[in-house]
Amino acid sequence: MNAVDARSPVHQRQTVWILACAAILGLQILILHWMGRIAICECGYVKLFEPVANGPGNSQHLADWYTPSHIIHGFLFYGLAHLVLRGKPLAAKLLLALVIEGGWELLENSPVIIDRYRTATVSLDYYGDSILNSAMDTVFMMLGFLFAWRAPVAVTVVIALFFELFTGWLIRDNLTLNVLMLVWPLDAVKAWQAAI
Repeated sequence: MNAVDARSPVHQRQTVWILACAAILGLQILILHWMGRIAICECGYVKLFEPVANGPGNSQHLADWYTPSHIIHGFLFYGLAHLVLRGKPLAAKLLLALVIEGGWELLENSPVIIDRYRTATVSLDYYGDSILNSAMDTVFMMLGFLFAWRAPVAVTVVIALFFELFTGWLIRDNLTLNVLMLVWPLDAVKAWQAAI
């Protein structure tokens, strides 16, 4: 049997979902631009990876130590979409994940959340993401989503735990601590994170 015919209703629906996914990412980029976010690092160049978690290049380049958190977002959003969109095409599930991630990226780069990071966490020098970094955060979420779609659940869970433990050990921050410190900051955690 050949692949799905490009003129078939199934192929056309898949194309619509995929275009909708691309439109969400494009809309995220346009809104970030409209919000006044810088396109790339003010340093004027792009790195594949920024190794300094608390330096001025963090959240400005293609990837950084918070990239594993965005991959875990993809794992979690796949699980959510699998539960609430049973029987829907994968692209529809991915669209839901993109709407959530894109919404978070816009909120994360709003003055309210930037100020929250700067007052409640050790991220005193956080001024928001570059547009490039924010878009790549969303791309890494998509990669995590697609990985979770194909991999056994146990493998996905083990990788998520490894990412959390490794980044927690290395930079004293991870997805769990990030959410905790945004929602319910604890002085003991803040002091431990500042002890780097």
